[in-house]
Amino acid sequence: MKATNKNEKTTADKIALFRSYFSGMTNVYGTHDPATGRSWQVKTPVTYDTILAHLKGKSPYGIYLLVGDRTRAIAVDFDDSDASPPIEFVNAAKHYLLPAYIETSKSKGFHVWIFFNEKGVKACKARLVVKNILDEMGYPHAEIFPKQDSLDTRALFGNFINAPLFGGLVPLGKTVFVDPNKLDPYPDQWAFLESIERVDEHILDEIIEVNDLSVPQTEPQPSPSDSANGGLTRFSLPLCAQRMFQDGVSQYQRVSCFRLAVHLKKLGLPYDVAVAALKTWALKNRRINGKGVIRESEILSQTSSAYENSYMGYGCESPAVAPFCEPSCPVKQWREGNEKISSEEAVRIEGETIHEAKASQSRAGGRLS
Repeated sequence: MKATNKNEKTTADKIALFRSYFSGMTNVYGTHDPATGRSWQVKTPVTYDTILAHLKGKSPYGIYLLVGDRTRAIAVDFDDSDASPPIEFVNAAKHYLLPAYIETSKSKGFHVWIFFNEKGVKACKARLVVKNILDEMGYPHAEIFPKQDSLDTRALFGNFINAPLFGGLVPLGKTVFVDPNKLDPYPDQWAFLESIERVDEHILDEIIEVNDLSVPQTEPQPSPSDSANGGLTRFSLPLCAQRMFQDGVSQYQRVSCFRLAVHLKKLGLPYDVAVAALKTWALKNRRINGKGVIRESEILSQTSSAYENSYMGYGCESPAVAPFCEPSCPVKQWREGNEKISSEEAVRIEGETIHEAKASQSRAGGRLS
């Protein structure tokens, strides 16, 4: 789809805008059969084509909002045709300076969304604030997505919520955002998305403090040193791997394939699913210096090597991974923290050694230069 004027968005523009609001786990998503309503999980990366199929009404996309213990959006599911509760929620949220937006669901009810900044917020804080609003409204049992405060061994993925703007239902006035005053769909859903306001985590902190709410204590997330037992990657791919899957690579394709296969194995994905994901990834790779895209036989070879042996490292030092490194990555922060500690410890030991040497020289009547 091409833009015909400077104000019309291309398909790529729409998909980028959509993903900026409706994103979560990148290695898995949910879907359903519009005819029967049967839903299931799809353990493959969320790609450009995944979103395109959703927007065209070919295959629904469901978001697993919870990534570790953070989320970039929260939604309340009002499973009833009565519009009063969602409208009341929007007004109550406005009282707390929280912009909330109503979407008609695929069936008879409504979803109300609140969106956060790109880094997301602690899910426990968002859920606590939303629960407080629902309690004040007298709707304590309304369903909230994400349903958990954090992922753990009992909840590796959480629960998905169907994304808005499913092409097959938009013409019917379903899965679209509506004006809370008249409940009419916004005539330009893409212009509406651009107008959405995001909420910073400090706003949630202020609401929690002013209302004396108690943030639930969650179990600490495993550190990269726990990788032998699953570690961080039991919950999601490292940020570098997410970027590699999303953007593809132009060099070090075999090494990149191997590193990605290692991460997919840590996630617990079966070998055949990992191969399928890496084949899709290879389609995004770009040729450089006359070299072609990695072949299927090479994907099979690299994936087999990753799955047949135990590799626990994150590949941070690899030239294939380094260009995709993110400063906010927990693995990077953990590594830098350990390096800082090691450096500080070395300085401390050196200082103590010099001090002890000076003391020894003093006791011996000598002088240390």
